Amino acid sequence: MKVAMVIPSYWGRERRIGWKEGDAIYDHPTPLDEEGTLLRALESIHILNDRDFLLVVIAVATAHDIADKVEKKVRKIVKSANLDIDTIVFCASHLRKIHDLMHSDGINTEMLDLRGYSNIRNLCVFIPHVFGRDVAVLIDDDEVFEDADFMAKATEFIGRRIDSLSEGKGKGQSGEMRVLAVAGFYVNEEGSYLVKKETRPWMKWWNQYECMNRAFEKIIGNPPRLKETPFVFGGNMVIHRDLWMKIPFDPNVPRGEDIDYLINARMFGFRFFLDNKLSIKHLPPPKVHPLWLQLRMDICRFVYERAKIEHQMLDKMNIDKMNVTDVVSAEDFDPYPGCFLKHDLHDRIVHACRLLSEEYMKEGDRKGAEEALRNIRTARECAPRYNVYQWFCSIRRSWEEMMIWAERRSSEIQELIQ
Repeated sequence: MKVAMVIPSYWGRERRIGWKEGDAIYDHPTPLDEEGTLLRALESIHILNDRDFLLVVIAVATAHDIADKVEKKVRKIVKSANLDIDTIVFCASHLRKIHDLMHSDGINTEMLDLRGYSNIRNLCVFIPHVFGRDVAVLIDDDEVFEDADFMAKATEFIGRRIDSLSEGKGKGQSGEMRVLAVAGFYVNEEGSYLVKKETRPWMKWWNQYECMNRAFEKIIGNPPRLKETPFVFGGNMVIHRDLWMKIPFDPNVPRGEDIDYLINARMFGFRFFLDNKLSIKHLPPPKVHPLWLQLRMDICRFVYERAKIEHQMLDKMNIDKMNVTDVVSAEDFDPYPGCFLKHDLHDRIVHACRLLSEEYMKEGDRKGAEEALRNIRTARECAPRYNVYQWFCSIRRSWEEMMIWAERRSSEIQELIQ
């Protein structure tokens, strides 16, 4: 089994310039004039007992005009890590060449982009795909390896068949099931997998961390080792080619693309299994965007995902045509993210945003207060006016066609990247 480890690394403008209107929004891109966390993550690879894999580092810029600088910066960091591993640095210059090849063959280039979390994740499986890998291990650059046997654990179950009942399969379905997606989990600086955040009044209605911790305790904190999971961490995720050939990350999801991918896979009969022995230390820098904006992106994400689930339940024609038997509901993803995919989502948004606005006003932040209230209107505006499930079925078919093309043209694409 051939394996790739893929690490996207996000970079923004110099600290004195900061974020500009039109730049991509990521949680904590590293300013170009700082070193960031990538080198620390790469150096931690040295502890791994199994280093027989292809390492792919994806250089992500928040804006096109700094892409060349980001490429130079990331290449310099990768070189300084001095890894004895076959390594590829994938940059915007490579993507432009691939797009040219796609144009020449009449392939839609919109399926491959270096902007947005979902598009970056699609590249995390596209690149291993063209290099003939069977498995992609997705890691983030704000993590460090502490378990020397991490890679052995990451690949222990992937591609194998397991007894679905003995491994926590639900809804009365039994029999063997092939594991094509494995989720690991994060531990913080203290070694805990629980989220520790200050509780504030507005969180009474937006109890995201409480729901997450309930899910973590249920899935991570209990046997068996491998069990079906309603959540997944994008920075500790293992995907088999037999899944990535069929299911893309949804480019319309602004954040939370990892859990959305789990939902997409579930809709087409593929399950994620969490391995409660597969942990990685997560040491993220502070988020750079204001709280109201982080909340806005979460609101749009959950509104979109709820629509996707509801539209699948209504779209009997497409389900029959595609032989889909796994029609999902919000309850399938309880306690998290299911608690934000139900009919009370709008009430949650209204109450949480009003309380957050009041909090901003008490702090004397009028702009923050206005933006928090604006989130209520944004929730209505970002609600899809089209059938999200049908749209995803359409891009899924385009994705499959593109991946078949990429396999056929893999030699040429490899030359463009190396």
